[in-house]
Amino acid sequence: MTILLLGSGGREHALAWKMLQSSKCSKLFVAPGNAGTAAIAKNIALNISDFEAIKTFAIQEKVDLVVVGPEDPLVLGIYDFFKSDAALNHILVIGPSKVGAQLEGSKEFAKEFLVKNNIPTAAYDSFTKETVEEGCEFLETLQPPFVLKADGLAAGKGVLIIQDLEEAKTELRNMLVHQKFGNASAKVVIEEFLDGIELSCFVLTDGKNYKILPTAKDYKRIGEGDTGLNTGGMGAVSPVPFADAILLEKIETRIVKPTIVGLQKDNIEYKGFVFIGLINVKGEPIVIEYNVRMGDPETEVVIPRLKSDLVELFQAVANQTLDQVSLEIDERSATTIMVVSGGYPEDYDKGFEITGLEKIQDSIAFHAGTKLENDKVVTNGGRVIAITSYGDNFQEAIKKSYQNIEKLHFDKMYYRKDIGFDLL
Repeated sequence: MTILLLGSGGREHALAWKMLQSSKCSKLFVAPGNAGTAAIAKNIALNISDFEAIKTFAIQEKVDLVVVGPEDPLVLGIYDFFKSDAALNHILVIGPSKVGAQLEGSKEFAKEFLVKNNIPTAAYDSFTKETVEEGCEFLETLQPPFVLKADGLAAGKGVLIIQDLEEAKTELRNMLVHQKFGNASAKVVIEEFLDGIELSCFVLTDGKNYKILPTAKDYKRIGEGDTGLNTGGMGAVSPVPFADAILLEKIETRIVKPTIVGLQKDNIEYKGFVFIGLINVKGEPIVIEYNVRMGDPETEVVIPRLKSDLVELFQAVANQTLDQVSLEIDERSATTIMVVSGGYPEDYDKGFEITGLEKIQDSIAFHAGTKLENDKVVTNGGRVIAITSYGDNFQEAIKKSYQNIEKLHFDKMYYRKDIGFDLL
């Protein structure tokens, strides 16, 4: 098969790395890709939101399968674009329909879906500019901390958790009236704060059948001890040590099954990943949010633990035969540590040469924000490289990742030294 993978991060490098292990993958294009994907596949300079340009390329290169990495093209309706075009509808697309993508594209849509399908989630209400003062009154009915979520996509930065009531009211006005997150915060969901430990559940579905992939836990904050600003993710661990058989059974029966059944009941076409952000509150799993693609950096620990042929799984998703394919998982733990640009998640510089990649042993370097410049690998983003390792337990895997990170260098390089600290 000729495969086109859309995206440019560590998630896409990990997906490319895994798909290339399949005998079914004869040619792999990555658009736009990074320095890591350039070394194993062919990068193509396409704007992943320019569907007409993607159509031209897909026809020209006789693409058989399109795998969508990030959420933006899904929310914009790339699945529907391919399905409704006679020249493209024979091409398999991994990702939900535009309506299905609203599970991530709109926090309000997701909360309504959860409540309608009796899936456990935090109590909430949503507000607009016109009802901002009602929102302030609603905050007064809650106990701190207060959780404010921009309804739309805000690149993982649209959630605020605030201790002080007056500060929460000010931020609510900033989001709704002063458009702190642009159009993403034209509507804001306020929900009760849940106290527990977070984990992620990843599901691959053909809309009818599903496979539950390995669990993972990521670390969002920039600072050690989970302090400072939220980021796209500074590291991840899989499996989650506290996710025992009892918790996993609750996740499947109370959350995964009702999610897939709910999609079917609403006739929502969905062929792709469901990433369910959960919080474990005293042994009870509660949904924080849905995403409609794999997480990053969780992909960098979940995908390396799949023994199964990923392209075969994707074919089964597209053909709605996922129940006929077995899912094999590597029993070892996998961890990844994200190396980032100094200043991230705020302002940072790009273009620094990265050295030491050739010295990495017994770990995998998944590129995120990198590019090739004069045959040198240079930084090209906030999150730069994810170093993934296997181990008999997560402590052993983490140790390997840290040993290999010490071989890397670029100006203003930073990484957290405490990934997994809360699991010991």
